Amino acid sequence: MKLTMIGTGYVGLVSGVCFSEYGFEVTCVDADAAKIARLNRGEVPIYEAGLDELMARNVAADRLRFTGDLASAVAESDVVMLAVGTPSRRGDGEADLTFVYAAAKQIAPHLKPGAVVVTKSTVLPGTNRQVRRIIAEERPGLDFSVASNPEFLREGAAVDDFMRPNRVVIGVHDERGERVMRALYRPLSLREAPLVVTTLENAELIKYAANSFLSMKVTFINEVADLCEQIGGDVQVVAHAIGLDHRIGQKFLHPGPGFGGSCFPKDTRAFVAAGQRLGARQRLIETVVEVNELRAEKMAQKVLAALGEPEGKIVAVLGLAFKPNTDDMREAPSLTIIPALQGAGVTIRAHDPAAMERAKTLFDRVEWCENPYESALDADAVLILTEWNAYRALDLERLKAAMAGRTVIDLRNIYKPQDMAAAGFDYTSVGRASSRIAEASFTRVKGQAS
Repeated sequence: MKLTMIGTGYVGLVSGVCFSEYGFEVTCVDADAAKIARLNRGEVPIYEAGLDELMARNVAADRLRFTGDLASAVAESDVVMLAVGTPSRRGDGEADLTFVYAAAKQIAPHLKPGAVVVTKSTVLPGTNRQVRRIIAEERPGLDFSVASNPEFLREGAAVDDFMRPNRVVIGVHDERGERVMRALYRPLSLREAPLVVTTLENAELIKYAANSFLSMKVTFINEVADLCEQIGGDVQVVAHAIGLDHRIGQKFLHPGPGFGGSCFPKDTRAFVAAGQRLGARQRLIETVVEVNELRAEKMAQKVLAALGEPEGKIVAVLGLAFKPNTDDMREAPSLTIIPALQGAGVTIRAHDPAAMERAKTLFDRVEWCENPYESALDADAVLILTEWNAYRALDLERLKAAMAGRTVIDLRNIYKPQDMAAAGFDYTSVGRASSRIAEASFTRVKGQAS
């Protein structure tokens, strides 16, 4: 079976490479000639663990190729997948489907009879039927099928998510579409990955509902963290305890500076806007969007409060990407927090293991450093914004020796307050006691032990 992937962004590239690893012949198409040239040189334009190795192996096996020639690729394919962007539309927040509909119109003249057109992009309910109408208008009488196959790939773990999914969701409108889609995912049968086959509209809605629910969990625990700070509680203890309830689960209960990236912000806004347009308001998610959009600003104020008098101080920022194991800067909290600190007169010295090249195009007046210790040199404070593994076991004595001050603001809670107190830091985290309280507790426990 031959497959063409329209779009080599995050979803299109990861999906195309992984389908070729299954053994299918895959052609990835993109209108960006520079990107296609990079891919043909073996360069992976995104940071994603394991993707470069898979891509090289399947190109060498002649199962994977990259081209800008849409017409030839589509004409030879049994399955054509649309993996183009669906950004938030200005004004109302709904998903902008311009690229999806344009792609449908572009592929229509070249589809062979019996082809299955699959939407991989995150799209609103009704989109796949509109794709079908566009193609039918362009090619009257063409026998083809449409299907919906939303992705559930976590950035930083996308290859593993594709190869070992929690579930595969397929929306179809005819038997041929179902048969072909089942064949595409047959390689997963040995792993017994659940396959949910449903209507086009259900498949489209499942993606939005899933991301909105997970966003709600993140926002919930962030608000619980704020309450913990007011009462002297520990949000990590609370999160662990409620997560032991199997109905709730442990995942997405980690407080921080708010969610970012390419999916949660965009999809929650689209979910809200669609509900308002259709007269079925999603009030919980409306609040999630509102709270999250203010979260990074609130965390910036938290950092400024920890600095005391921010004017003229140097802050080492560790982590710029919205999450670890990716270089994605889209809607990263750093995009709000760093300018707020600079506006208060703070000098920023930053490090990120993967995202600095992208970040350099987004920030002004930032000193870029090769490692966290260089970033901390003569700094009055260290600010942890992304929970990269490289920051989880820093040499605290080395860090302290490099710094001019003793303030550490950890917005990802990767250290324990008592450990930071024992190391001599003035430590601030999210939803937990400050290091001053932890130091008193540490001293008391130490005295009892002696």
